[in-house]
Amino acid sequence: MGNIVVQLPALIGVLVGTVGTIVATSLADRARWRRRQTVRWDERRLDAYAEFARVLKEVHTIASRLIGGYLDRDQELAALTEASFRHTIAWENVLLLGDAPTVAAARAWRDAVWEIERRARGGSPVDELPDLLHRANEARDEFYGAARGGLGVGGGSVAQATLLSSRLRPTHTSPPTQR
Repeated sequence: MGNIVVQLPALIGVLVGTVGTIVATSLADRARWRRRQTVRWDERRLDAYAEFARVLKEVHTIASRLIGGYLDRDQELAALTEASFRHTIAWENVLLLGDAPTVAAARAWRDAVWEIERRARGGSPVDELPDLLHRANEARDEFYGAARGGLGVGGGSVAQATLLSSRLRPTHTSPPTQR
């Protein structure tokens, strides 16, 4: 019995060391897994945000060209329909993966572009087109800011709306001739 009492502190030390190693390894593995998951989802969110921005900008560009009357209307309407379809799919990814501020900013940008698209499809008066385009540009800036904030991307502002506003005022009053 005397030998066990003498060896008891060493046995307790080995036991405490083993338990400590198991706990530390478990915590480290859990933290590593969480980091990998975060990186994985951040990559997916980045892809979703980039695709949404790309197709929404495509819809915006095609609708603006339609309003300007520069290209074949039937061809542009077909391209707009295709881009709108891709936009719907990209929107679903943003809804699924995006954080609340980014989804709200994406919705505002989408709504602003939808108004431009509606005018382009319907041939509605476009007297307020510069204001609609500026609103869409501001909403795009808000989306980029929210997406960058949600992803932890630094580097300062990427706002373009103020820079683009001077380009939105027409320099001529007559529409281009139809080809």
